[in-house]
Amino acid sequence: MAEIVYPPVIKAALGLFKALNLKFRLEGTEQIPSTGGAVLVSNHVSYLDFIFAGLATHPAGRLVRFMAKKEIFDNRIAGPLMRGMHHIPVDRQAGAASYKAALTALKSGEIIGVFAEATISRSFTVKDIKSGAVRMAVASKVPLIPIAIWGPQRLWTKGRKKRLFQRNVPVTILVGEPMYPKRGDDYDKVTDELRARMSELLERAQREYPEIPKDGETWWQPAHLGGSAPTPEEAAELDAAEATERQAAREAKKAAEAGELKGKAEESGS
Repeated sequence: MAEIVYPPVIKAALGLFKALNLKFRLEGTEQIPSTGGAVLVSNHVSYLDFIFAGLATHPAGRLVRFMAKKEIFDNRIAGPLMRGMHHIPVDRQAGAASYKAALTALKSGEIIGVFAEATISRSFTVKDIKSGAVRMAVASKVPLIPIAIWGPQRLWTKGRKKRLFQRNVPVTILVGEPMYPKRGDDYDKVTDELRARMSELLERAQREYPEIPKDGETWWQPAHLGGSAPTPEEAAELDAAEATERQAAREAKKAAEAGELKGKAEESGS
């Protein structure tokens, strides 16, 4: 697979990180296989997580193909970059095509990156996750590798203004031990174990983070550590309200499109 876009994007990102003096802590990168497929499963705290999750494989000289919502690929700037890096678009209304594409990539020896929580966790804890990542690993006979990211939420996360050029922000990336699920396993139990491992890694990253929020900045700290981020229950309510709004917007768009088609049909028939 030709890599024309990915290497210069990585080089540009690393250059920006250096200019901003981001303070990285990477641990467990030896868990990334030097060859062969793997499913990399990360928590999700910011809009920049795919960049930092990809850094987990950088010491091993590997690239990650992330599964990301198709709306990103529709963006006139991000879309060409995402396609050029061979990431995989996910249509949440019809996910079979993206699942098939991920399996093909895994079987050809690629690392696939998955944010199993689907959306950013407003509570900065690991939300419930589905068994898709486990099923992909089993079907492709590749390891499942949990990772945790902490720090990028300070740069750009849901419900907060972008602060992309903030300097000296510590970013922690912890890679856990691979899991090797197989056919016949209880996929729900394996998924629960995966979530537990991700939560343990995230908790460690949070507790060992070298900075604590200043006054007025406690929003980026989870509630159970004394921060003012929403609790998991409050975050679930916010997510549900957002989902309802999105569904209403989709239905309104469909109705408008149907009305437009009907109008054109009436004009052509008159």
